[in-house]
Amino acid sequence: MKALIVIDFTNDFVNGSLPVGEPAVLIEPVVSKMTEQYVRQGDFVVMAVDMHEAGDPYHPETRLFPPHNIRGTEGRELFGSLGQVYEDHKQQIYWMDKTRYSAFCGTDLELRLRERGIKEVHLIGVCTDICVLHTAVDAYNKGFRITVFEDAVASFNEAGHHWALGHFKGSLGAEVKHSEQA
Repeated sequence: MKALIVIDFTNDFVNGSLPVGEPAVLIEPVVSKMTEQYVRQGDFVVMAVDMHEAGDPYHPETRLFPPHNIRGTEGRELFGSLGQVYEDHKQQIYWMDKTRYSAFCGTDLELRLRERGIKEVHLIGVCTDICVLHTAVDAYNKGFRITVFEDAVASFNEAGHHWALGHFKGSLGAEVKHSEQA
């Protein structure tokens, strides 16, 4: 069994307060199509969505980045047609708020995967070299097999994006594939 984890594909990360910009806009059709495909296949699909409180003085990202993905804001909504895919299949998609880079940190993701007997995670979303990377590292450390789809991840840092794709393969033993190989 496998799970698709869709990471942080929100308005703020695509074209809002902390934008990846054009690279994220360009992958939107692939992210939406893959999410729909995995739902239809009956795979476990997780929408791992960054969530912050406005002006939280205790959160480390408050000092690093402009306010983003604030609870209850439009910026935290899913970008583009992914929002409709979620609405159409919300009974089959597990929405998971996360407050750190990794989708595993401070969440019940590992429990949800293990109770379903899932041993393989497929990762898509943004940012390749931040939240996707940290989720992959935690998945590796927890013993999950990892696949990252290079045409369904993006970053605002092109060098970081390419470095992370190499790191997934070279250091985490992940498969890096094209979405057509899903």
